[in-house]
Amino acid sequence: MITAETTKDESRSAPRKGRPKIVVVMPAYNAAETLEATFRGIDGDLVDEIILVDDHSKDSTVNIARKLGVKVFVHSKNRGYGGNQKTCYCEALRLQADIVVMLHPDGQYQPSLMADLIQPILCGQADAVLGSRMMPPGSARQGGMPLYKYVANRFLTAIENLILRQKLSEYHTGYRAFSRDFLQTIPFRHNSEGYVFDTEMLVQAVHFHCRIHEIPISTRYFEGASSASFGQSTVYGLQTLWTLLKYLLHRSTLKPCRLFQAPLEKVPETLA
Repeated sequence: MITAETTKDESRSAPRKGRPKIVVVMPAYNAAETLEATFRGIDGDLVDEIILVDDHSKDSTVNIARKLGVKVFVHSKNRGYGGNQKTCYCEALRLQADIVVMLHPDGQYQPSLMADLIQPILCGQADAVLGSRMMPPGSARQGGMPLYKYVANRFLTAIENLILRQKLSEYHTGYRAFSRDFLQTIPFRHNSEGYVFDTEMLVQAVHFHCRIHEIPISTRYFEGASSASFGQSTVYGLQTLWTLLKYLLHRSTLKPCRLFQAPLEKVPETLA
C-alpha cells in the first residue's frame, strides 16, 4: 500500500509556461541525515516538482521531507530499491512530467549537475541520460568508490557493452534522467523490486531502441551515504548477468521474456 501526503506548497504542480515539466524523484530509505542538504542543492528555477518516495524508513526521513515541502509517498512496508523506483516513476507520470530525474537523497550525487543531465533530452538528442562516474579519468576512485565496486563496475560494463552492442562508460550509476516517452515505452513495472532494476531498465532501453546519452559526473562515498554491501553487490552482479542472458534468449526467440514486451497501457493506474 502507498500513502500519499500532500504538502502545503502546491505551486509547482503545473509546468512553467512554454517549457517541459521537470520532476525530480528521490527514492529514499533512512535518508534523514542527508536529505535536506540534497534538497537545498536542487535548483528551484529548473525543477517544477520534487517527489520523495519513502520505502518504510526507520528514521525521520518522512518528517524532514514534509518540513521541506516535498511531495511525499510512503510505502507501508519495505519494497526494495526497484519497488521504490516503480512508485517514483508512476507518480511522476501521473503529475504529467515531461522529464523525470532520479536523484538519490543520500548526498552521493551532485544536484548542481541536473541542468547538464537533462539538456540532451531537452535538445531532442536522447531519451535517457546517465551521469557517468567513469567518464572523468580516476574520478570514481577519487570520490571514494571501493576498489571492489570499481573493478566490478568496469567488468560488468564491458560485458554489457559486448552483449548490448553499446559503448557506454557505465551502466550502474544512480543519477539518471528520462523522458516521458521513455518511461511510457519500457515496461518497468515488470522489473525487479531489487537493485537489478537499474540494469533491467537499460537493457530494456536498448531493446526498444531508445537513445542513451552520458554526461561526466563526480560522486562521493562517505559514512552515512547509502551503499550496497559486498553481499548485495555480489547478488546484483549475478542478477545483471542473468538479465543479459534473458535478453539474449528473448532476442533469439528461444525464450520470450516479459521484460522485453511492450507495455499494454501508457500510464499505470496504480501500484498499490
